[in-house]
Amino acid sequence: MTQNAQDTAAGKGEMGSLLLGAGFALASLIILPAVAQRIGLGSSLTIALRGALMRAANRV
Repeated sequence: MTQNAQDTAAGKGEMGSLLLGAGFALASLIILPAVAQRIGLGSSLTIALRGALMRAANRV
């Protein structure tokens, strides 16, 4: 592969990781609490789920 093609492939991988991490953050901060409130989950369970999503976002 040429240098330009390698840079493009690396850029796509970084962009995908960034989007996935942003999606996890959005889910844990906004979507998860809204859904939890709607279905009646307790706050401790909601916090545990939020923590799990944030750990998953850090692994990306």
